Amino acid sequence: MEYIKLDNISKSYDKQIIKNVSMDIQKGKITCLIGKSGVGKTTIFNILAGFENVDKGKIYLEGEDITFSKKDISYMMQKPMLIPYFNVLDNVCLSFKIKGIDKKIAYEKAFPIIEKFGLLEHKDKYPDKLSAGMKQRVSFIRAYLKEANFMLLDEPFSALDSFTKENIHRWLKNIIKEEEKTCILITHDITEAIYLADRIYILDGNPANIRLCLDIEDINFEMGDRFLYYYNKINKLIKN
Repeated sequence: MEYIKLDNISKSYDKQIIKNVSMDIQKGKITCLIGKSGVGKTTIFNILAGFENVDKGKIYLEGEDITFSKKDISYMMQKPMLIPYFNVLDNVCLSFKIKGIDKKIAYEKAFPIIEKFGLLEHKDKYPDKLSAGMKQRVSFIRAYLKEANFMLLDEPFSALDSFTKENIHRWLKNIIKEEEKTCILITHDITEAIYLADRIYILDGNPANIRLCLDIEDINFEMGDRFLYYYNKINKLIKN
């Protein structure tokens, strides 16, 4: 089911960054956006978040034009952007604080996921005492707990060790399915994209456009063949 539609959007700064980009984002699915550094992936996220306006084109949410409207999203940026004078618990509960939700209720919602992500013993620590991977987990939990219509995750797992990343991958796939959340994720990790995504868009060019759209569920290969097929297809296109 189409949930978010980008219809031929373009954006320029000193030069044109993206041109006539169209994407269909399905509700309750994970969509991955892949492309070389600087190609315009974060620009698309900033437009979806409402931080930037398009030069032309439209954005629709369930058929309603929201191109220049305030959007109900949670956005995890590349850098954790944690509040330095908030501890872990208060950082992940930021959206509850903004909404005026009672601190006790907020903490009750946050504790299970903090424990799930291995941060319970660090809940009282401040950002300057956390490792890069811990900061990234805190930022991810904060984005999830915002409980928005859809999540924008900009390289959310790049600082995590392989064991932690694998556990969070499984959790994310399950939570998207159970709660029918809609997630758009930027990654440079092709394997990560293939494992997580229901649909992958490859962005390339100068100015950038969508070079290829892959629906992962379309080919019912055994796991090894499925990964190899998609990996080679994406890797070849990006290298070229």
